[in-house]
Amino acid sequence: MKQMLASLVLGGVAASAAANTTPEGLWRNVDDKTGEAKAEIRIRDAGGGLLNGVLERRLTANAKPDEVCTECSDDRKGKPLLGLEIIRGAKKADGKDVWEGGKILDPENGRNYSLRLTPIEGGKKLEVRGSIGPFGRTQTWVRVQ
Repeated sequence: MKQMLASLVLGGVAASAAANTTPEGLWRNVDDKTGEAKAEIRIRDAGGGLLNGVLERRLTANAKPDEVCTECSDDRKGKPLLGLEIIRGAKKADGKDVWEGGKILDPENGRNYSLRLTPIEGGKKLEVRGSIGPFGRTQTWVRVQ
């Protein structure tokens, strides 16, 4: 009985650890230039194997709660930044722990970038790469527990 209980507990821990190696969850966005925490983004399964991410909380001192995306040029133009979908359509690459093929929006300039999400450090951190052609930048986001 004890062995069965121990294997159930260990199996649950292993499943929980495996679940954390996906980009799904709540992440703290840290500015790669200043090191300042800027926002929290929730990444969710959007169905069909795709992930989307929503700006859930803004952390900068000058953040206004009613601010809208004035720089957006698509259906997000004029929408509140809180609740704004900034990640769309990321899909797991075959045979890799990488999600790509989607887009990420920078609400500060309204640009959409090609996206790559790579969980690192056992899913405690997420490398978020936005690029246009060969040019881009990578931020490391931290999972919020």
